[in-house]
This record gives sequence, structure tokens and C-alpha cells, in this order.
Amino acid sequence: MTDHPLVSVICLCYNHEKFVEQAIESVLAQTYPNVELIVVDDASMDGSKSVIENLVDRQPHIQFLKNQDNLGNCRSFNIGFEKAKGDFVIDFSADDVLLPNRIEEGVKKLMSFGDEYGVQFSDAILIDESGEKIGLHSDRFPHNTIPDGDIYLDIVSRYFICSPSMMIRSEVLEQLGGYDESLAYEDFDFWVRSSRIVKYAYIAEPLIKRRVLKRSMGNDQFKRGSRQLQSTLLVCQKIKELNRTEEEHRAWRGRVWYEIRVCIRLLEIALAIRYLKLLR
Repeated sequence: MTDHPLVSVICLCYNHEKFVEQAIESVLAQTYPNVELIVVDDASMDGSKSVIENLVDRQPHIQFLKNQDNLGNCRSFNIGFEKAKGDFVIDFSADDVLLPNRIEEGVKKLMSFGDEYGVQFSDAILIDESGEKIGLHSDRFPHNTIPDGDIYLDIVSRYFICSPSMMIRSEVLEQLGGYDESLAYEDFDFWVRSSRIVKYAYIAEPLIKRRVLKRSMGNDQFKRGSRQLQSTLLVCQKIKELNRTEEEHRAWRGRVWYEIRVCIRLLEIALAIRYLKLLR
């Protein structure tokens, strides 16, 4: 591997007309010299495609893939990953922003830690729709150090990673077969499966800006009838199969009981019963 291995940024866009130009410009402004940018539009219904096409006209090295139908994040990312040639990959949403040193610091961290570390993540600046800072991701964990290294048990137990802040070794994604396209969202499943085979490296400084929108996929996880709720059950089934120790099983049972309480609060009784069956 060279001193500046290729990094593939896969930018996923769906109805991000207001933000996609800033997102792409933040990739083009990186201090790191060897970046491949692949933009995948998931059949946007606003003016996103026109904005991207105008940028591609000025920056023809940008690869632009257009889905004819809305395929969702998992499939759209895999389509981009099939084209990617980088040693490292960033899954980048078109409403977020990379800070200029994001890629440089991530590559430096992973290369210094060695091959057993397959994912790097960082703190993030949280911004609102207009781009104003509203806090840091780490503000939610004032009395806890964010873990790194072997984080499988921590991932099963609680949420602490800002998913847009990740940089991933391509070989990890290849080993996992990319994202699981049967799921409505990717991060929890990826964390579980990848942390079973590689370690994670944390950088405490913010390297991205994450935009917090009222209407987002993350918020759908706590809405009755959402596909995200069903997907979480499927991930919990995978955890049961992946666990190796009694401590991991205890953490898993705690997670399942948490999801049962979420289901009851949302009146998802049938789903709660499926979780109870899983405990048996």
C-alpha cells in the first residue's frame, strides 16, 4: 500500500437538492490527494440530479450513477461500492459535510494502527437544516469515554458511533458482502457484523458535520409501522448467532428487552411478541 492509498467516497443522494452541492464541494476540498468520488442518486424527485449534473460538467472525474427506481440506502451503497477502487471507503450522505482534513486524518489513523483495525470513526459537529451548529455528537456521552478497539460487546449494549463519521477498509466490506439489502437501514447491522471481525479506531476530534433534519431515516426507527423496527429485529437475530460468551448474551438480552419496551410504547405488540420468542 502506498503512502496515499486511494479513498472512495460513495455519496448517496435522495431528495437532497438543498444540500448536495455543499456535500460534494466538501469532498473536493479535502487536503488528502487521492480521492475517488462516486455519487449515487436514488431516483430523487426534486432537483438533485440537475445540481449533480452541473457539478459533474465542471468536475468530470466525478462518477455519477442514477437509479431508475428508489432502491434504498443499502442497495444504493452496494451499487456504488461495486464501482469503487479505493483501499478505504466512506459512506457519505448528501446532506452531510466533510471537514477538510477528514480523509487525511482517517487514513493516517488506520494505517498507523495496522490491518486488525478495519473501521475508523470520529466525533461530529451536529448542524441544523441551515448549517448552524447545534452541538457535538459526543455531548450525548459526557460521563462516558467512547470505546474503541474490540467494541462488539459495546455495540450490542448501546449506541455511541456517529455512523456518517466512519471510514472503512474495503476488504472489510468485501468480506461482509457489502450491506445487507434485506434491511431498511445499514449502520447497526454493519457495526455488529464488522466488529466481530475487526477493531475500531476512534478520533475524538470532529471530522464531519452531520445535519440533523426533522424528517430523517433515523427518526423513522421510532415510528409505528416503520421498516426500521422490523430490521432491528433481524439484526438482533444475527447477534444471537454471533455471540460467543455469556457476557455477550447478557448484553444481547438487555438490548432485546430495550427493543421490547420500544415496541410496547409504539403499540407494536406483534413485534414485541416476536422479540419475546427470540429470548426463548
